[in-house]
Amino acid sequence: MKVGTTLLSNERGFDGRILEQLVKELAAIKRERAMNILIVSSGAIGCGMNVLGLRERPKSLPLKQATAAVGQSRLMHYYETLFQTYGDGLRTAQVLLTVSELDNRETYLNIRNTLHAIFELEHVIPVVNENDSVAIEELRFGDNDTLSARVAAEIGADLLIVLSDIDGLYDRNPRQHPDAQLIPYVERVTPEIEALAGDTLVETSVGGMRTKLHAARIAGASGVPMVICNGRRPRIIHDVLAGTAPMTWFDAAGAALSHRKRWIAFGRAARGAVHVDAGARDAIVRHGRSLLAAGVTSVSGAFQAGAAVQVLDPTGKPIARGLANYSSEQLNLIKGAKSGDIERLLGRKDFDEVIHRDNLVLI
Repeated sequence: MKVGTTLLSNERGFDGRILEQLVKELAAIKRERAMNILIVSSGAIGCGMNVLGLRERPKSLPLKQATAAVGQSRLMHYYETLFQTYGDGLRTAQVLLTVSELDNRETYLNIRNTLHAIFELEHVIPVVNENDSVAIEELRFGDNDTLSARVAAEIGADLLIVLSDIDGLYDRNPRQHPDAQLIPYVERVTPEIEALAGDTLVETSVGGMRTKLHAARIAGASGVPMVICNGRRPRIIHDVLAGTAPMTWFDAAGAALSHRKRWIAFGRAARGAVHVDAGARDAIVRHGRSLLAAGVTSVSGAFQAGAAVQVLDPTGKPIARGLANYSSEQLNLIKGAKSGDIERLLGRKDFDEVIHRDNLVLI
């Protein structure tokens, strides 16, 4: 379950009333159903703003990190106190993550094993957040919608519930159009669905509906259905599980990605991009082929061999993500060349493919 910043804040800063309501409900569900529950919680910077008396979200990175460091301990204190009060012996575990920790396959698997070990304790609720106090701007999840989807994919969750201040995805912005209609079911996040998304301008929030749709893509591709619903509604989690809540349900893909391909697609940060021609696009998308140097037209960014990169079609649209067998410097020398010419151009040939199909994931 992801708890958004707007649920934990008001005009004066941090507001714990909804958090208390949610913890009370989660504790009851844990008692009733013995479910494994994981919370991805925003609110560290909001808590820090409240403690430090700041009225606006900090703009400089050092001040944001300092504010998050102050606020994270306060946020976890609230969770621990509330679960002790309402949870009849439930405890919390703080798990702070950065993109670089998911970037490495070994630490990615270690995080997964740690979370499953916490579940086996049966009476501990892990509370996950981005480690804002140390994450650098270039290597951030950027929002907790994305983080929650990546964590759900990593642990193989049965359901991701994204709590917001709105009932779900509407056909128009309900704040501007009173007759806007809630969309109860989305089979797949298409460009038409993405066009419905607006964004929030809340001072303490960095996400919006657009980031939630991106999260739905990640979760769905990993075999995890996702729900967007209003965390301000009483008993919202019970109603979601009963199927009676006003919400938008995003279906999961019929064939989920393997855990390794989830890591390639969503666990690693893309270090650059490889632009391909129409022939390479069709070979990848329609025929499941590897990417060869002959189909590469240009390279963006600087990266080493083994880095995760985006594959962009001739219009610049992302079509895949994969692990590059060659560095950006090497790719600039062999782009457009036949595989048989690679050794002559580089002085050696380690691979025939720029990205092997086993290390390539369609987006």
